[in-house]
Amino acid sequence: MGLIQEFKYLRGALSTLRMTTPIAKNPKRIFPWVVEDLAKKFGDKDALLSDRERFTYRELDARANQYARWARAQGVGKGDVVCLLMLNRPEYVVIWLGILRAGGVVALLNTNLTGTPLAHSVSIVAPKHVIVDSRLLNAFNGAKAQLTVKPKIWVHGDSNEYDRIEPAVAAMDNSAIPAAERPDLDINDRALFIYTSGTTGLPKAANINHYRLMLAANGFAGAIGTKPSDRMYDCLPMYHSNGGMVATGATLIGGGTVIIREKFSAREFWDDCVKWKCTAFIYIGELCRYLVTAPPNENEKKHSIRVCCGNGMRPDVWPVFQERFKIPRVLEFYAATEGNVASFNFDGTPGAVGRLPSYLAHRFPTRIVKFDVESEQPVRDKQGFCIVCEPGEVGEAIGQILNDPSKPTSRFEGYADPEATKKKILYDVFEKGDAWFRTGDLLRQDSKGYFYFIDRIGDTFRWKGENVSTNEVAEAFTVYPGVQEATVYGVPVKGFDGKAGMIAVVSEGHLDLAALRAHVSKSLPEYARPLFIRLKRELDVTGTFKQRKVDLVKEGFDPSVVKDEVYFNDPMQGTYVPLDSVLYEKIQSKAFRL
Repeated sequence: MGLIQEFKYLRGALSTLRMTTPIAKNPKRIFPWVVEDLAKKFGDKDALLSDRERFTYRELDARANQYARWARAQGVGKGDVVCLLMLNRPEYVVIWLGILRAGGVVALLNTNLTGTPLAHSVSIVAPKHVIVDSRLLNAFNGAKAQLTVKPKIWVHGDSNEYDRIEPAVAAMDNSAIPAAERPDLDINDRALFIYTSGTTGLPKAANINHYRLMLAANGFAGAIGTKPSDRMYDCLPMYHSNGGMVATGATLIGGGTVIIREKFSAREFWDDCVKWKCTAFIYIGELCRYLVTAPPNENEKKHSIRVCCGNGMRPDVWPVFQERFKIPRVLEFYAATEGNVASFNFDGTPGAVGRLPSYLAHRFPTRIVKFDVESEQPVRDKQGFCIVCEPGEVGEAIGQILNDPSKPTSRFEGYADPEATKKKILYDVFEKGDAWFRTGDLLRQDSKGYFYFIDRIGDTFRWKGENVSTNEVAEAFTVYPGVQEATVYGVPVKGFDGKAGMIAVVSEGHLDLAALRAHVSKSLPEYARPLFIRLKRELDVTGTFKQRKVDLVKEGFDPSVVKDEVYFNDPMQGTYVPLDSVLYEKIQSKAFRL
């Protein structure tokens, strides 16, 4: 490893540590009140911008005070939950900041969810209130009957169906909240719920305390090196940690401006970056791939981007992306929203998701342990302990759980569901009584300490930047009349990140694929709908009656290999069409934007 790379790593690591070390030493200093200090410092400087809204630092602070007083007036106190179902906009940030000032906890609902998954996401956190974007009322109302709780519903926007939140908030005082009226909060108290898909088939609500929120804001501010002149372009969903906590928190901490777009557009991306004079943007790998495969744009080299930060950048996309768009710095990282494993690729080595050199391993107890794919459990030695992988060997990434107040980064806050929390903890790993967080990811680490992401463990796969639960998809199909059995798996498609969904179905006689597609479209978000359907007479099972997918995954969707009927969810025709060799080649040649 060269001296320049080592210098870049150390500079980034030290900057990050400088910003994060003081958090634990000031437990009462939490992000909602840090914003108040930022407002005093930056005043009328733009904080949050979009085509529809603008908040200066002073306006952001004042509006957050109004939401805090609204929350208190509605009986929201310390630990009480408010669900937020809203599309990207500056007000999104203001809402959860204000509710946090009242001591409340905000559950950031995935705007793609419908039906049972959405109802579950609300019910599992038992909210007192739910705030719904008027444009998402149909989705919410479709799930409302399945709720096991009865929260008060507020609508943001035009609607005669529920009480509107805007006039209620506008009536509140926007002045600073006196110290005597502020809830007793510290970094150990819960701040947010951010949802992540698990192998159960339903979203899991990850506990995000104020420490983790401060860590995201300060840590990434240090890693990115944000400053007042920075303008961060944020087109990722704000219910995700990247779009919600990282992009906004890191930028505001540095006194910069966040440019918020409702959703990503490859066609308008570079035009926006130039229009808003952006200096940084947050990404997931798919975003970068879409940009690389998009036609040339006259503004793609006229921007002022100095750094982009995110995760999932494919090794083959990385150099092409950086060269074509003249991006000076790519800051790739790896982290679990709810976990204690995180790493940064400070020096920009293409393909690496981070680095942990041997001389820092004692400070950040992350290990790669040998893993048995069949049992989906780490391999243990004769003494019953896990085995650390050799350099270059693939295994599961784990992080030691410590309840040491001096090492808050080693904590695991778990989920709203205690059972889901238990499944993520591995005990007696290297000695009796120790506990480690399971990432559920397969990684490898080379001799220089670089980490490389390999795959997700188990059935869950990623498509379009989202985790897809096979159980959730299978359940949506098996409730449809005529479907006897179904098994879901991911298949690689040439030139695309992650894996596309494929489902093998056993049915009673003829299956109306058009009606089935309409049913699935109502039951599942777009990213979870299988691209391929394979019709089978029966499914292979193990001796314990578990569905065997190994051969199905190997065969994929190649009609020259698969002897069953296979259908493709054609995005152009809006229907399932028979998959033949001609269509197969078109898909593999990226003739479709999947």
